[in-house]
Amino acid sequence: MQAYLHMYDVTRGLRKGGTFLLNTIWEGEELAKNLPNKIKKYFADNDITVYYINATKIAQEIGLGNRTNTILQSAFFRITEVIPVDLAVEQMKKFIVKSYGKKGQDVVDKNYAAVDRGGEYKQLPVDKAWSSLAEEAAAANNDPEFINKIVRPINAQDGDLLKVSDFVGREDGTWEQGTAAYEKRGVAAFVPEWLEENCIQCNKCAFVCPHAAIRPFVLDEKEMAAAPFGDDNTIPAIGKQFTGMRFIQSVDVLDCLGCGNCVLVCPGKKGVKALEMKPLETQLEVQNEWDFCVKEVASKQDLVDIKSNVKNSQFATPLFEFSGACSGCGETPYVKLISQLYGDHEIVANATGCSSIYSGSVPSTPYTTNAKGQGVAWANSLFEDFAEFGLGMSLAHEKLQARIAGLMQQALECPSCSAEIKELAGKWLENRTDFTVTSEVAEKIVPLCEACGCDVCKGILANKEHIAKRSQWIIAGDGAAYDIGFGGLDHVLASNKNVNVLVLDTEVYSNTGGQSSKATPIGAIAKFAAAGKRIRKKDLGLIASTYGYVYVAQVAMGADNAQTLKALREAEAYDGPSLVIAYSPCINHGIRAGMGHAQEEQAKAVECGYWHLWRYNPALEEEGKNPFSLDSKEPQWDKFEDFLKGEVRYASVMKQYPAEAAELFAAAKENAQWRYNNYRRLAQQQWGVEPAPEVK
Repeated sequence: MQAYLHMYDVTRGLRKGGTFLLNTIWEGEELAKNLPNKIKKYFADNDITVYYINATKIAQEIGLGNRTNTILQSAFFRITEVIPVDLAVEQMKKFIVKSYGKKGQDVVDKNYAAVDRGGEYKQLPVDKAWSSLAEEAAAANNDPEFINKIVRPINAQDGDLLKVSDFVGREDGTWEQGTAAYEKRGVAAFVPEWLEENCIQCNKCAFVCPHAAIRPFVLDEKEMAAAPFGDDNTIPAIGKQFTGMRFIQSVDVLDCLGCGNCVLVCPGKKGVKALEMKPLETQLEVQNEWDFCVKEVASKQDLVDIKSNVKNSQFATPLFEFSGACSGCGETPYVKLISQLYGDHEIVANATGCSSIYSGSVPSTPYTTNAKGQGVAWANSLFEDFAEFGLGMSLAHEKLQARIAGLMQQALECPSCSAEIKELAGKWLENRTDFTVTSEVAEKIVPLCEACGCDVCKGILANKEHIAKRSQWIIAGDGAAYDIGFGGLDHVLASNKNVNVLVLDTEVYSNTGGQSSKATPIGAIAKFAAAGKRIRKKDLGLIASTYGYVYVAQVAMGADNAQTLKALREAEAYDGPSLVIAYSPCINHGIRAGMGHAQEEQAKAVECGYWHLWRYNPALEEEGKNPFSLDSKEPQWDKFEDFLKGEVRYASVMKQYPAEAAELFAAAKENAQWRYNNYRRLAQQQWGVEPAPEVK
C-alpha cells in the first residue's frame, strides 16, 4: 500500500532479482515520481521487477469496500506463477465458497470478481539511472525526542534495534500520552470534504467520528488573521458567545480512516449535505488547515456549557484521538465523548479486549492531554478482575482525599496558615465531591501553601495531585462484563462506591475472535454458537437496577445522540455506582452496508425494537418519582426481521439452516418484545403511591 512507502522499510527481505507488487492509486510516471529515492535506488541496484495495481479502486467497483486482500492475492499468484494460474484461481474460488459461502451468494460473487480482476496489474519500468539517486534527507521536525527516537522506530517495525538504555527512566512501563497524533498514516482512500455553505453547525459529524478526525474550531479575529485560510473557507460562528468569530469544521485527512459515518449523519441544509467523501489525494492540502487549528487555535469550550447539548460537547477537545480501532468502530465514539466531558480529571481502569488494544498498544497512545497538560490516566487489567481493578483505584483516591480532608481541617486551626488558605480549606471541605470547586481550590491553594511552608501546608503539597475530585471510569466489553468478570462487576456495583462503568456491548467477544457471550442474542451466529445461539441475551442492566442504588442506562449513540449525552452526564453526577451499557456495532456483526453505516445501524436497531433506550436513576426515587425512564419510542416491529437480515451474523442462519432460521428469527423478535413490554411496565409504575392493601 502506497501509504507504507514512507512508514516502513518495504524492501527488507526483497532479494536480488526479486519481484515487488504495490497497491497504489498512482500510475506510470506519477508512481515513479512519488516513490522515495531510497526505494527506487534499491530497485535499480537489485534488478527488481516492479508491478502495481489499484486494488482499492477495484474493490470499490466490485462492492467490497476497502477489502483488497483477495484482489492482491490473485495478483500475487498471477505474477509469481508459483503454481499454474488456472489452478490458483480454481483453488482460490474453492476456498472462497468455504470461507464465505455461509454469508450468502452475493458475498461469494464479489470475491469471485476480486479473483478475476487480480490480473489488472501493470509493470513499472525500472530506470537504471535510479542507482545514482541520493536518499532524501529526513524531513526536519520539532517533534519530541521521545517520538523520534522511540516511537517512530517501533512504528517502523525497527523496535528490536533499540537499546535497553533508550528506555532509562521508563522502567515501570509508564508511556508518554498522545503519541498516536504523530503517526499521520494517511491510509484512507476517501476522506470527507467540508462544504461550508451547507453547514448548520450541529457538530453531529464530530460527535460520531470514531477517530476524532473531524472537529469544529471557532476562531477569533487574531486567529483568523494568522490562519492559512480566509473568510471564504469559514462561516460566522452561531451563538452569542461567539459574536465576531468564525467557524470551520476541519478534517484531519491523514488520521481519518475514511469510514464515512460523518457524511451519513450530516443533516446538511435544505437536503444538501455539508460533507462529501473525496479521494485522499485531492484533500492533502486541507491538512495545513487542520495543523494550524490544532496548534494555534485556542479551545473555546470555556465559552459554552459542554455538557448541555450535543453541539456544545464537540467544542471540548477530545482527549482520546486517532486510535488504532477499526474504521467505523462503534465503540470509540463513546470513549472519546467521555474524554471530552471528563478527561481532564478522568481515571480509566480498562478490561482486556478491543478497548484495551486500541487504547494502549505500544507505541501508540490515543489518550492525550489538553492545553493545561491535563488528561486521562489509563491502565489495563484482565477480563476477570477489571471491575475490582477500578474499584481499587477509587478506594485509593478516597483514602488520599480523606488524608487531605484531615490536612484541610488542620489548616483551619493552624496559626501559620493565612486567612486565604483557611477560606480555601473550608471551601474544599464543603465541596470535596465537586470537581469544579475542588479543582479551583487546588489551583489557588497550592501556590499559597508553597509560600507558607508550614508543616500542614507541606502535607497538602505532598498530596496536591489528589486535591481535585477525580472521575473514575471502568471500561469493558460485553465479554468481560456479562461473562468472565461479571462476579467482580457485581461486587463493585454492590459496594455502593462512586464509580462509573461503561460496557461497550458488541454482543460478542470481538477481540478474541468473535466467540458467543451472554450478551449474544438468540439467533445470532458466533463461535460456539455456529448454528445460531439458542438462549436469550442476559439483561445486565435490569439485573444491576434491582439493587435500587445503582444508576443504569442503556444507550445507542446513533439512535439518540442527546440520550447518550444525558445518560453519561447523569451517571457521572450520581453519587454512587453507575453502569452505562452502550450498543456498539462491530465488524463481527457483518453489517452488509459496511461499518461506514455503524451509526445508522444503531438507529435501525432501536427503531425496530432490537435495542432499547432506557435509564434507571435512583435519585428520582428520592424525589418520589419513578426512577425508570423508557426513552425509546414504540418500535416498528415490522422492520425487525429486515434488520436481522442486514447483518451476516443473522443472515448466515438463513443460508446454512433455512429450516430453523424462521423459528430463530421469530424467537429473537419475541424476546425483544418481551423485554420491551417489561420496560414499559417498569416505566408505568406509580412511585410515591402506597399499594392497595392485600385482599384476603
